[in-house]
Amino acid sequence: MLSSPASKPGAVSVTPILAAIADEFMTSSFPPRIAIFVATSGHSGVDRAMQHLIPALARRGYPVDLLQVRKHGPHLETIPAGVRVVDLGSRHVYPSLPALVRYLRREQPYVMLADKDRVNRTALAARLLARTKTRLVLSSGTTISIDLATRGAFERWLQRTSMGRLYPYADNVIVTSRGVADDMAAYTGLSRSRINVVPSPVVPAQWFEAELPPPDHPWFQDGELPVILGVGELCARKDFATLLRGYAKVRARRPCRLVILGRGKQGDELQQLASDLHISEDVAFPGFVPDPYRYMAHASVFAFTSRWEGLGFVLIEALAVGTPVVSTDCPSGPREILENGTYGPLIAVGDTQGLADALLQTLDHPLPKQVLRRAARPYEIESSTSDYLRAMNLPPYPAS
Repeated sequence: MLSSPASKPGAVSVTPILAAIADEFMTSSFPPRIAIFVATSGHSGVDRAMQHLIPALARRGYPVDLLQVRKHGPHLETIPAGVRVVDLGSRHVYPSLPALVRYLRREQPYVMLADKDRVNRTALAARLLARTKTRLVLSSGTTISIDLATRGAFERWLQRTSMGRLYPYADNVIVTSRGVADDMAAYTGLSRSRINVVPSPVVPAQWFEAELPPPDHPWFQDGELPVILGVGELCARKDFATLLRGYAKVRARRPCRLVILGRGKQGDELQQLASDLHISEDVAFPGFVPDPYRYMAHASVFAFTSRWEGLGFVLIEALAVGTPVVSTDCPSGPREILENGTYGPLIAVGDTQGLADALLQTLDHPLPKQVLRRAARPYEIESSTSDYLRAMNLPPYPAS
């Protein structure tokens, strides 16, 4: 049976029990094994975080098992030494439960990190059924109240209830930003004290000093007009329609160009909007680019127009290569990343005129590269890995 969460009135504190379990694991099996149980789209922020975190954990000397649901990410280009990919034998999350239970009984990992609610619920059930001492850390990276606003009533009830009623049985709950933490607590009833913010591993350390070459695109060569850049899935959440409308106002006042990297359902619609705004000749849609960082490094301004986020990886990446940014003040992430506008203007979601004014201001008065890079420092991969290890109750040994 599940032990009563310590947060409930009259419950017995589980802290001494967990400490004893940790001591047993640390003395009997060292370095302790870490299990990563996620099922991603293959191109999300969680994918990128895990593609950075898993090799970083292995570099610290920890054996890592990536528990794979078929047809889901994350996909590692190369499997680092010390990392095993464990096929759970299912194409979907819930049917993987029996295999997950068998894995926990067989391998007895010290800790299992799970991400996203469906996976988190499955991880909670597996640990209960396996009756193991494995610690469980549940992660969430989206502003849940907004993400669920367009879902069906049952899905909203299910996720709200599972987070509020079941997450207290985990050993730790981590999120990507304070805004996500505050929203989760308010929306689900999960105690805010049980939710901890851990910066995502986004930026390799070398980016803070590197000078990346320009991309193979004629608009990014010396002597060309300034380029405003947007990057992300072409969908309503990223709101590139507002970016196109804001850019049209900017171009009416000064010569410049706009490049939007990404693909998605709104691709044709956005290209038609550019035509309707009579800006098509100065707007490019190159599609999905697996390595957008050279585009970021040589853009004059990076524009982030999302309606909501959990953090905003591309915003951090642009700052890390020293590119000035303009961002919507969307829930959640940009205000924290930019320290209330210190490192770039914040504008209201959907505010076309505000976006245009901020872009013009930033084109005329960009902040220095070294100042901008400060905002991205907390999201450097090795620094974030240490934070993850602390969240998993493991020593954050330096990389070998």
